Amino acid sequence: MAPTTAGPGLAALRGTARQVYAPAGGLRLYGLFSEPVLTATHAGVLTWAVDAGGGLHTMAEIMPHADAAAAAPQAVGAGNRAVRLGDAMLSHREFTRAGLAVQGATRSAAGRLGAGASVRAVRAAGAAWTAEPAARLWAEPPAAQVARALGAAALPPEVRPAGGELLFLDVTLLGAVPYGPGGEPSLLADCGGVVLALRAAHDHPGLAHRGNLALLATAPGLRLRVIGRLERSARPELRLLAVGEPPSDPPRGEPPAPAPSLALPADRAGRVNLGLERLQTADLTLPPQEAAPPLTALPAGPLPPTTPVHLLSRRVEQAVTGGRAVLALGTGAARGDRARLRSAGLATGASLLEGLLGAAVDQPRDVFGRVVADDHEAFAAAWLAAAWYEEELASALCATAWTQEVPGNQP
Repeated sequence: MAPTTAGPGLAALRGTARQVYAPAGGLRLYGLFSEPVLTATHAGVLTWAVDAGGGLHTMAEIMPHADAAAAAPQAVGAGNRAVRLGDAMLSHREFTRAGLAVQGATRSAAGRLGAGASVRAVRAAGAAWTAEPAARLWAEPPAAQVARALGAAALPPEVRPAGGELLFLDVTLLGAVPYGPGGEPSLLADCGGVVLALRAAHDHPGLAHRGNLALLATAPGLRLRVIGRLERSARPELRLLAVGEPPSDPPRGEPPAPAPSLALPADRAGRVNLGLERLQTADLTLPPQEAAPPLTALPAGPLPPTTPVHLLSRRVEQAVTGGRAVLALGTGAARGDRARLRSAGLATGASLLEGLLGAAVDQPRDVFGRVVADDHEAFAAAWLAAAWYEEELASALCATAWTQEVPGNQP
């Protein structure tokens, strides 16, 4: 059958040049947090809000930049620009601690709010993260949130649910220790018995992420309510976007032991946008060293071994960057990779790697040994099978890592 360029299936693959906005009626929005957006060509801010029913929405202020040196200041400065929604007279940073009453709202499938001329919006009161409707975002169990985030990541961006990749967790900081295969220092936290590594959402030195994480690492025992983006990894990892005050403990008979806590100014409303705002030492209340409560022990002994998924994924990526000919050159060196995959219990991965390399080498030739025309179907099918397997395996390992049954995860 001859290939065709028409049909609904191919139209979906081509995507759309502009987002389509549908009427959303009246919305009561409560600001959650803002994050800087920094790419090679654009910089700005993305602000998140929750409506009365618990749905997530976004508003953006992102513009092109011509100078990489000015990109980070442009992203941070965008947080002080006015929200472009109706007649609202508040900045993105202000909105993260306030609310909006919107009439005639329009919304894309990905949760982006439109700023058309018919939209009307006025400032309203915000809500604490510990109060409804924001509090219900933290009510979902962490493992269920991870499953939801992994499912959302598999969808095309234009139809991905707003906030599908975000996690809303209550954690207790454990401190910075060497963690992971390379032994690099990481800020660890306890989340319901699962030890996770908190990473900077962006490593650019012009943003506040890294400095804020370094300051938080000085307060082991600090309880936080956090928002982050799931990092798909064989060990629990979270890209931290915002932190806030945790819900208060129920009263007990004896006074609580001294513990670190946030001491934010009143205008912060109990939360910090980690990419736009810098924490100060005065924002943390630390108990005297002798009065500090005993901490949950850091992971002791060896961490669970890392599954060598990279042995397959690097060959899949090599086929994309270097092509079939480059992949064929590495067939001899790949024998050890196949053996390591089998020893790790990934016999299917080893077979797929063998099939991929075999298809890269197996090219039809004429009687003089010259490569002749090839439709590349066998190689394409082998590459697609290996890529699909690698994606599914990485997601399964990530979901398993967030369960308390994995050795080495529990503190």
